[in-house]
Amino acid sequence: MSEHMRNNHHSAKQSRRGGKRLSAQQPDQSRCREPLEQQPAPAAVKPLIPEWEEAPAACEAQDRRPRRGLRGAVRSWQDSEGEVSPVVTGCKSLAEKAKETRRHWRRLVREKKAKRFPESERLPVQMLLLVWDILPTLGSLLGERVRANRKQRGERVSALRAKLGRRWRLHPAMLLCGGCVAAAVGLFFSAYTFGTTVLYDGEVIAAVGSQSAAEEAAADLEAVTARTLGESYSIDDSMIQYSSGLLRRQDVVDATTLEEDLSQQIGLVTQAYSLYVDGELVGATPYEGALEELLNQLKSGSANENTISCEFAEDVEIKQEYVPTDKVMNLGYLAELLYSTKTAEVTYTVKAGDTWSEIAEDHDMTSKELLAMNPGYDIDKIQIGEVLTLSEAVPYLTVTVKQREYYVEDVMYDIEYTDSADLYKGDYKVVSSGEYGAADVVANVTYVNGVETERTILSSVTLKEPVTEQRLQGTKERPTWYPTGTFRWPISGRITSGFGGRSSPGGIGSTNHQGIDIAGSYGTPVYAADGGTVTYAGWMGGYGYLVEINHGNGYVTRYGHNSSLTVSVGQHVYKGQQIARVGSTGNSTGNHCHFEIRYNGVARNPLNYLP
Repeated sequence: MSEHMRNNHHSAKQSRRGGKRLSAQQPDQSRCREPLEQQPAPAAVKPLIPEWEEAPAACEAQDRRPRRGLRGAVRSWQDSEGEVSPVVTGCKSLAEKAKETRRHWRRLVREKKAKRFPESERLPVQMLLLVWDILPTLGSLLGERVRANRKQRGERVSALRAKLGRRWRLHPAMLLCGGCVAAAVGLFFSAYTFGTTVLYDGEVIAAVGSQSAAEEAAADLEAVTARTLGESYSIDDSMIQYSSGLLRRQDVVDATTLEEDLSQQIGLVTQAYSLYVDGELVGATPYEGALEELLNQLKSGSANENTISCEFAEDVEIKQEYVPTDKVMNLGYLAELLYSTKTAEVTYTVKAGDTWSEIAEDHDMTSKELLAMNPGYDIDKIQIGEVLTLSEAVPYLTVTVKQREYYVEDVMYDIEYTDSADLYKGDYKVVSSGEYGAADVVANVTYVNGVETERTILSSVTLKEPVTEQRLQGTKERPTWYPTGTFRWPISGRITSGFGGRSSPGGIGSTNHQGIDIAGSYGTPVYAADGGTVTYAGWMGGYGYLVEINHGNGYVTRYGHNSSLTVSVGQHVYKGQQIARVGSTGNSTGNHCHFEIRYNGVARNPLNYLP
């Protein structure tokens, strides 16, 4: 298409759009025609001027209006230059190329469909082609129906909006002013409110919503204080003042906060976190979470990587409550208290060899203190199996730790005996020593304050088998004077003086008693505690008449303060044989038997060996 033909086509198109523009070949001045002065129109008749012809002023005003968009820019170019714009030429070229491309693409699609569905005389194929051709038409009809429905709904909504706008139409200034007033009122009441300020002794405590709420908080505080102190209490009404007025919302608190602040001001009770152990109040702190952290530290000190569980044996509880002010303590002091011990009552079962003074000494008590806790007991006749009440320092908290332990344990070897006529009954001789085995053990062990209380073996794998020990045991009858290895009481009677330190009886006895004194009547027979050989029989200083027996196994027994002796040096005596009679010779204040047991020359407490 030539340039001239394109220009003519463009001019014709503009003429069809309403004749608002002239041909690009005409100058701009021809758009507006000057009225003829020589032919004025009558006053009653309006001049017939075409729609596109306007008064000069109107045309100038129209020319001065800005043209918007790409189409307006193109037209401005045409009007100013009087010729076709290169932009228009380029746009038309692109449009022609787009149409050509679209036609080519549709042709390819039709060819592809023809290949996919070739013409055939078979009815199914013809029906398929028919449906294929109808589908686009159905899609177009459906799309038009949807668009029509949307347009109809939009028209109804627009009509409704226009109707409402006409009915409630207000001046924008009124709306703006009303909105500003509402915002100001809302902002004011969001920042301020009516409330009551509470004063105690002239000092502001807090602000609450109303005076009734403040009075209710004061009444609750009175009840809490009375319950905490264990006595009646009431707040002096003359000390509390109320002042109502407009307050900032951020300054107003609830009744609970007022109660806490008022209690702090009065100073009798305070809100704190209390630690209870078995129902007993140990202490309190105002810091939240401090007690939990302290208890965790106590547990962690006893735990390691093999710990299964770590718990307190006591009932430990933390409560948030009102407490007397003097119960609130420094956290460091509270920790020191929990790590320390307290005095508590414990029980003790009397064992063989125990004496009253030894039991008291072992538990850091005096004999009088022990007797005060156990009234009615005869300190000279305590019996094995009796249960005594003792005062003992125990920790505040008992930490029970259960751990999984892995270790190698010695496995005890067996002992095999063979009879031998060369040995006395009760004696044995090792022929070949046994050897311990070894086992890999996994066990759960329970510790209470570091002391093992239970061990449960989970598995045991033998690493080394033990070697059996071979022994010879005697079958030959033992002479009656041979020691049996055990001791009997030399006489029957109460113990008047125990083993160890004591006050000097009558100012003549030793303060370091190396035996026990057994009371008895004058002349009561004294028997050998075990078989042996008499190594001394006679007078020995403070002992008076003394008998000493060597039992041949490292043990030596002595019997002192006798009135007379019935054995001599070198004589063999058997267990239970009479060797003397009770008396009060030597440093003695009454008839009794002084009995000693020495092992390798060292004095031992006889009560640890007597049945």
